[in-house]
Amino acid sequence: MQHLTVDLSERSYPILIGDGLIRDIGVQVAPLLRRPHTMIVTDSHVADHYLVALGTSLAMESISFSSFVLEPGEGTKSWAGLARLTEWLIGEGVERGDHVIALGGGVIGDLVGFACSIVKRGCNFIQVPTTLLAQVDSSVGGKTAINVPAGKNLIGAFHQPALVVIDPQTLDTLPRRELGAGYAEVVKYGLIDDADFFAWCEANGAALLAGDSEARHKAIAHSVSAKARIVAADERETQDIRALLNLGHSFGHALEAETGYSDRLLHGEAVAAGMVLAHEFSVANGLCPAADAARVRDHLASVDLPHSLSSAGINTGGAELAAHMAHDKKVRGGKLPLILTHGIGRSFVTEDYGLDAVAAFLDS
Repeated sequence: MQHLTVDLSERSYPILIGDGLIRDIGVQVAPLLRRPHTMIVTDSHVADHYLVALGTSLAMESISFSSFVLEPGEGTKSWAGLARLTEWLIGEGVERGDHVIALGGGVIGDLVGFACSIVKRGCNFIQVPTTLLAQVDSSVGGKTAINVPAGKNLIGAFHQPALVVIDPQTLDTLPRRELGAGYAEVVKYGLIDDADFFAWCEANGAALLAGDSEARHKAIAHSVSAKARIVAADERETQDIRALLNLGHSFGHALEAETGYSDRLLHGEAVAAGMVLAHEFSVANGLCPAADAARVRDHLASVDLPHSLSSAGINTGGAELAAHMAHDKKVRGGKLPLILTHGIGRSFVTEDYGLDAVAAFLDS
């Protein structure tokens, strides 16, 4: 088992990574609990695979639990989903000192984290991510939110978990498309500030997606370590350090909004296309070598991820996509900070380009 830490002073918490940890989670959770009871929130797909194993592990430590199973998919991360979950938690008698377990992917983790940030003015939660995207990105860092028609993650809060338990074996039951969506976030860490890791992805990404256990462990540990370092330096994104984690996301969220946050385009798929667009926009403005943008595009294409508007199934005009970006939660002073790049591993934040320039680029 690997043990990492998100260093946030009194809000610091451990990240545990190891095969079979779901079957041993009771041992990890017991020391955190003020009373021997917890609540598990998951979705129906994940419940079929892991709810019994997790519950059995809790029972072995004499921890009672109740469970709430939601519908899978981005549509659950909504006002309606939040209302159902908060009402259930209150009905279950959740206490501020309790720890609610979020068992699932990014949708469950985001929704449960946000619910726990507001119920009784804040209770604790534990992330048990079961998708690659959640394991390498969304389960760490304390960003919690729901979607609204105007945009993705516009209603939310920073609320750090008490513990993150990552069991890479859960990836064995993940559909190939979901694995690919998570892999886009792995690639992101190389593109932000680690060209050597991107080269590792080029050499090992296909094996990771094909089930290579060593490659999966390497990708998860490296990604989580990178994110923990960035979050510790800029927890609430008040500087431009944590903003770098949004590489590809401003473009990607616009694509998701255009597809109605549906299964037409998964979040990681949108981020993949968005990262290519960020590199190509950088090339178009003389910031990045064309060869670097081509490497990014070619690698994502090689693992069957969207790498252009057309491969993402988008045929909307640039003005419409830019209008989605205007609702981005990162807008400040009427300007949208963009994460662009001087080349692979050299991303940066800028407000030098308006949405009219972005719209013209998307139409080109």
